[in-house]
Amino acid sequence: MLVMLAVIAVFGVSAYVGWNLTHPEREKIDSSPVGLPFENVSFRSRVDSLVLRGWLIRAPGNRATVIFAHGYGKNRLQEDVPVLPIARDLVQHGYNVLMFDFRDSGESDGTMTSVGQFEVLDLLGAVDFVQSRPPLSRRIVLYGFSMGASTAILAAARDPAVTAVIADSPFADLKTYLLKNLSDWTNLPSFPFNQAFMLVVPPLTGLDPGKVSPVREIKNLDGRPLLLIHGEADTDVPIGNSESLQKAYPQARLWRVSGAGHVQSFAVAGDAYLQKVEAFLNMVGDPGSGG
Repeated sequence: MLVMLAVIAVFGVSAYVGWNLTHPEREKIDSSPVGLPFENVSFRSRVDSLVLRGWLIRAPGNRATVIFAHGYGKNRLQEDVPVLPIARDLVQHGYNVLMFDFRDSGESDGTMTSVGQFEVLDLLGAVDFVQSRPPLSRRIVLYGFSMGASTAILAAARDPAVTAVIADSPFADLKTYLLKNLSDWTNLPSFPFNQAFMLVVPPLTGLDPGKVSPVREIKNLDGRPLLLIHGEADTDVPIGNSESLQKAYPQARLWRVSGAGHVQSFAVAGDAYLQKVEAFLNMVGDPGSGG
């Protein structure tokens, strides 16, 4: 009887953890791209057609269109980076920018966060939106942070319309990451709770961590440019994740940022970070062709 009660308790706690993981509290949008010619836009995710909302900022140069992808529990602003100054710099250098909220985040529809499994449909919907809005450049670059970085790799691997990817602090494989790191989130012993989590969460929420594996799909980039950025002091998503991604896709460039924690490379490196991003974008294609 005691053993049965213990098993029920373990699975009950794991279900509670899984529900909270997939239903984080939304962060409010508390600022806007003041001084930039932004447009409030909405579009639908690919396949399941959820309504997603964001800002489109057009640049006169129309050199490429950069779509930002935010991290878990964040919104289009990704204040812990922060993203807005990066967007301003890109617009000043002639790049259109689309900033939007994933499902169940910011001002977008949806009631569940899936840590990339369904967010990839949102990002692919953003690609569809850009392609539907001429004269926006169809040279499309996905630029993600943390969960958004991993999702950007997945989206590019599934859609050849994506020209290049910038991935800041991605995880390589969600199931592996959770098995190793879930205890850091829950403060519970890894055994037996992490294993119970993997059993109970898919039928409870629809989240299947085994389906979120950038390292497995990255080969489908087929030679397209990928810039990995990772802080060497990142304890949330250790740099070994980007190292695994580069090993699986040797064409990728990995920039290691000394002393930077999770998604803190811009905060630590400042102008050097912007210069690295600009150099990568300059390399992606013929700037100024607008097509």
